[in-house]
Amino acid sequence: MQLVDFIRGNTAAIVADWESFARTLVPAGVHMGPLVMRDHIVQILDFIVTDIESAQTLAEQTEKSHGDKPKGHNPSAAEIHASLRYDGGFNMDQMVSEYRALRASVTKLWLASSPVVTGAHVNALIRFNEAIDQALTESIRDYSQKLDLARNLFLGILSHDLRNPLGAISMSAQLTMKVGSLGERQTMLQNQIVESSVRASEIVSNLLDLTLARLGSGLPIVRQVMDMGFTGHQLVDEMRVLHPAREFVLKVSGDVRGAWDKARIGQVFSNLLGNAVQYGFRSSPITVRVEGTPHAVVLSVHNEGIPIAPENQHTIFNALTRAQSNDETKSRPISTNLGLGLYISKEIVAAHGGTISFTSTEVG
Repeated sequence: MQLVDFIRGNTAAIVADWESFARTLVPAGVHMGPLVMRDHIVQILDFIVTDIESAQTLAEQTEKSHGDKPKGHNPSAAEIHASLRYDGGFNMDQMVSEYRALRASVTKLWLASSPVVTGAHVNALIRFNEAIDQALTESIRDYSQKLDLARNLFLGILSHDLRNPLGAISMSAQLTMKVGSLGERQTMLQNQIVESSVRASEIVSNLLDLTLARLGSGLPIVRQVMDMGFTGHQLVDEMRVLHPAREFVLKVSGDVRGAWDKARIGQVFSNLLGNAVQYGFRSSPITVRVEGTPHAVVLSVHNEGIPIAPENQHTIFNALTRAQSNDETKSRPISTNLGLGLYISKEIVAAHGGTISFTSTEVG
């Protein structure tokens, strides 16, 4: 019997066998009724039958094997299945195991009905497995997109809702220090509250930037005429106050004026300088260069420290990537502690149409 005819004529038996097998593989399925377990499996089988019966060129077969079959205008049965599984609390492994169960059920029942395997059987199995793989790819893609969206929305809501209470804490602490005399111990505690709330606000701002970048809307950029050298002086002076034991050297040359987002460029300076402080040797200076060239303004920050391992260099601008600090006695946490500083700097530079890169080598 042809595979497509077998599937059409034995859908109920296939679904029943699949359901029994899926229950042993999918923990969440133990608590779900038969109707929920069977949703859209019949539609996926219909897709498989239609796919096997359709004409297919070698190029189309290659595309399908890579999961690159052109997407239709409406959600496919596999995408709807992924959405239902996501909403039902299934994780990715559980959903994938359902496809393994479906593949095993159809193959086992069909081969049992046809003891003699011919070349036509082999070709049909190839097309069947291609269709299963295509459906699995669509389900994984849809599930992953929903998971990423939910994660980013969570970060955005969390970060947004934390800003107001943090601002109130900081303002209250600052006002308390002004309304009356405080003892030395009280002053120290109030200063700690102010500093901690500022630090928390930095983390919240970084999380909001991360969310904006990952949701695809990009970081908002408001351009205005500014002097990159002047901003460099401001940020270097700020770092000198925060880290009086460290040496900073700033060198500005050429025409460094242009139209950029001053606040965002300040973030880049702050992130790069903070990174240099955190991972550089305390005994060596941190050198900042702002150089105007005929076609661009180049900012570079140099510090001496332990070189980044080659296997870690390709992820240095990824979000939530960190390395071990060389400065274990630093007095104040740096805003890159969550591993967001370089990622956000990359996004800011890209939003301005620029590029960012690094080198990390051991000087002999």
